[in-house]
Amino acid sequence: MQKILIIGATSAIAESVARLYAARGAALYLVGRSAAKLDAIAADLRVRGAPHVHNGVLDVNDVAAHGALLDNAWAALGGVDTVLIAHGTLPDQAACDASVDLSLREFATNGTSTIALSAALAQRLQSGASLAVISSVAGDRGRASNYLYGSAKAAVTAYLSGLGQRLRPAGINVLVIKPGFVDTPMTAAFKKGALWATPDRVAAGILTAIDKRKAVAYLPGFWWAIMMIIKNIPEFVFRRISL
Repeated sequence: MQKILIIGATSAIAESVARLYAARGAALYLVGRSAAKLDAIAADLRVRGAPHVHNGVLDVNDVAAHGALLDNAWAALGGVDTVLIAHGTLPDQAACDASVDLSLREFATNGTSTIALSAALAQRLQSGASLAVISSVAGDRGRASNYLYGSAKAAVTAYLSGLGQRLRPAGINVLVIKPGFVDTPMTAAFKKGALWATPDRVAAGILTAIDKRKAVAYLPGFWWAIMMIIKNIPEFVFRRISL
């Protein structure tokens, strides 16, 4: 039986991932900020086939609380073999431009907290385990429209690249997940188009990438080609483009 820890479990993508694992008969430990939302998701997952579902409430920016939360997850499941870190916000770039304090808070939520959790998890995971973390294509290159968010995701991506290299000899796989545009409550205000994916489509891609023990997964896969083009635009040209 798989033992799955999901941090940020109330996000749309994470909930879709949890449903897929429940259908496999996995035991789950769900972490989020709202106990009521976690309870509702847990009840649904039990109906879908999960034999054991446990919850833990956490403010990810409370780094001092990470250790106790992880201890509880390990105790409840009797060990963990797969972790998905999926929490995050989509900050307003203009508001961040106007407030250093807001910028630092958003960077902590989308960057520092994930790095802190990954470091703590690296001390607990055993050979054969997987650590999967949702970063973003936004971390591949800073863009005027969301460079605070992108810089946090870039930090996460770089950290996980090094962590994955360090943990590979121990038999632990680190997966960096880079979704493009996903139609979730967080992006409800955005106009949708052909490049947008559903949470279910991204979740299916996440499970496939975890199962195959990949290092990086662009989801949907066409984002790899898009970002290769964007990353290779010369800087003097890129700065004249509106993105």
